Parts: sequence; C-alpha cells; structure tokens
Amino acid sequence: MTFHTLIIDDTTLRDGEQSAGVSFTLDEKLAIARALDALGVPELEVGIPAMGAVERESIRALASLGLSASLLVWARMQEADIRLCAGLGVGRVDVSIPVSDQQIARKLGRSRAWVLSTIDRQVKLALDAGLDVCVGGEDASRAAPDFLLAVAEAAQRAGASRFRFADTLGVMEPFGVHERIGALRAALDIDIEMHAHDDLGLATANTLAAVRAGATHVNTTVNGLGERAGNAALEEVAVGLTKLYGHDTGLELTGFPAVSALVARASGRPVGWHKSVVGEGVFTHEAGIHVDGLLKDPRNYQALDPREVGREHRLVLGKHSGTRGVMRAYAQLGLIIDRALAHRLLERIRAFVTCAKRPPLPEELTGFYREQALSGPGA
Repeated sequence: MTFHTLIIDDTTLRDGEQSAGVSFTLDEKLAIARALDALGVPELEVGIPAMGAVERESIRALASLGLSASLLVWARMQEADIRLCAGLGVGRVDVSIPVSDQQIARKLGRSRAWVLSTIDRQVKLALDAGLDVCVGGEDASRAAPDFLLAVAEAAQRAGASRFRFADTLGVMEPFGVHERIGALRAALDIDIEMHAHDDLGLATANTLAAVRAGATHVNTTVNGLGERAGNAALEEVAVGLTKLYGHDTGLELTGFPAVSALVARASGRPVGWHKSVVGEGVFTHEAGIHVDGLLKDPRNYQALDPREVGREHRLVLGKHSGTRGVMRAYAQLGLIIDRALAHRLLERIRAFVTCAKRPPLPEELTGFYREQALSGPGA
C-alpha cells in the first residue's frame, strides 16, 4: 500500500512529557531531539510556550540545534498563548480547541458558534505572527460528526494548513476512526493529522486506520509515553507501516533500542518487559516448541526479524523449555550433552525457575551440570 504523503510528528517532548510525574531537563530534551532527528523523524512537537520563560528558552535551544526535523509548538486557541509562540525559532503551531459538546459546554462554558468564530479569529492571528497553523480538535472523537466537519472547514477557510483529529480520551476503535477520518478527507483540501491515546490499548491500531483513511500526519511518542495510558508508540507505528503496508517511513529502525532506553531513563518510566518492538522480552523465547522451530528456521516463529529493529533473538531456559533448547544452551557454554542428560537437567531447571522466578544464569547452569555429573544417570 502506498501513501501519497505521510509525516510522523513525534510529540515525546510535548505530550510525552505531560505524562504524570515526568519532567525532562534541558539536556535530556536536547538529547531526545537529537536522537529522534538521527532516526529520521521528520517533525517534532517540542513544547508549550505558555508554560513560562523556562519552557520558551528550552524551545529556543531546541530550535538552535539545526535539526533536519521541522519543529512545532502547542498552544491553546487564545491570543495570549499564540503570541508567545512567535520569535522562538519554530515555524509551526498547533492551536487546540475543544470541539465536543461535552467540553465546549462543561469545560469552556461556551457554544458551538463561539468555537467557530474563535477558530476564524485566532488562526488569522497566528498566521499574522508568521506561523504555519495546525488546528487541533481536542476531544474530536466525541464531537458530533456534522459539527466536527464544520470545525475542520472553518479551520481550512481561516488559512490553517492542517487539522488534528485528537482522540483525547482514547475512546475510539479502528473502524470508527477510518469512517471519521475518511469523511474529513473527502471534505478537506488541507492535511489531516491523527492524535491517538491508548486508554483502550488501540492507539497504534487507530493510527494505522487513520492512515488508511487518508491522514497525512500521525502523532507518536517513544515507548508510547503520554498522559494516562499514553499515546501511539513511535516504534509500533513505524514498524506497522513498514511491515503491514510496505511503507518506507524513512526512519532508521535499528536505532529504536537506544532511543527507547534514552527516553525511559529521562522519563523515569521503565519499558514493560512485553512492550512490543523495544521490550526486553519481545524476542526472548522459552517454550520448547518455539525454540525448536526457531532453531530449524527463524521464520517459523518470526513475524518481525529482530535485526530490523536493532535486536536479536534470545533463548532462555525455563519451565516450558524442551531438551533441544537445553542441549543448545549447554553447547553455548562449551558443554556437549546427550538427550538423556538434557532431560535430567531440564527437570532441575524447571524446579529452579519455579522458585527463583527467572531463568538460570550461566554459572547456575554449570552448577546443575556438575550436580548431574556427580550423581550419575540414576539420580
């Protein structure tokens, strides 16, 4: 599947940092920006100028790096916020406004008519400030479809170059996303961006559905960092686009492990063991039938070649291992054993992992071997 235009706009430095308890130092922000740029991420959302002078100085510092990636900042659709976005060395702003009746009434205390007139006025203000404008539809997933279309058309008429569809609460599923983005694509000439949250575990799926429906831009964060359950993960979206649709994202996928580790350290949020693409356990195998199949041909149990994302298969011994895995593990230690001894050692290994809750270390495997060598076959 070929996409005419598709830009990944990573928001680790904005929405990722909004994750509860996360705060990056300036050095960490600079390091993350450089790392994302080195991966080839084409666009970075780098902060919220209205947060204060320190935030604005960090944005200026990021802009001064001379990255290949283009940068944008985020603002509420308010005159004071927008004016603070000028003069920072960043050429684009996402100006966000609630578009669901729930938030219009209960958060803003306003009306639909007020939202439409505000978009017209504030987008023009941002354009006059020399900024390229993306209008962010906060809570777009809960907006009435007819009003959402009116909002997006108002943004287009006012001169915005992009409309961001934000599933702010992560309440959508891929079929609904495809329908909503498809309707916007049919009505608009400007770019459309998908901003997905992972509250129901569907952020990546929703992002891919948006792309299939005609979205030109997608928001991501490294490791899926972000508010509540987080955002669509950069590594998942990029690999999904590559493996499922054959789309060349232009990203250096082998750089994911290092960037993931960098963001995990800076955020203080460790990567889950089972986290797709970058988790420690993703390419770790124990079950005997899987290990046997991998040893015969990795493609038997390999949907994604770990080398494509800078990883490699790791075989460990545990309760569900088989004798072939045991023989291979000992061969790697320089100990050639037959199947009968492997079977006895497997029983010892199973007892160990049940108590220790982890695979045995090489020195422990050697100790088990010595125990069996001393006790003999009848032990």
